[in-house]
Amino acid sequence: MTTAPGWRRHLAFALVLAVVGLGLLRIVQYHWREGTAIIGGALLIAAGLRALLSPDRAGLLVIRARSLDVLAYGGFGTLMLYVSLTIVGGPLAGG
Repeated sequence: MTTAPGWRRHLAFALVLAVVGLGLLRIVQYHWREGTAIIGGALLIAAGLRALLSPDRAGLLVIRARSLDVLAYGGFGTLMLYVSLTIVGGPLAGG
């Protein structure tokens, strides 16, 4: 088994981090539902990449065993999407 050279090991993590950054930007722009949905999507991307890539190529996405990582990323991503798409009203809603 060969190790991916330097920065290539972290491309998957960089992609997920870029999507999270986009989500945070939307949240700062007061589009918090859209931003949290994007972050949930980033976690689902992390789950997919962790499932498909070898531990060498997954880089910083590797935390525990592959199945546990996929379950955690996928579960949290699904939960974030569910919450962001189903919450209505709240303290910022006019009323």
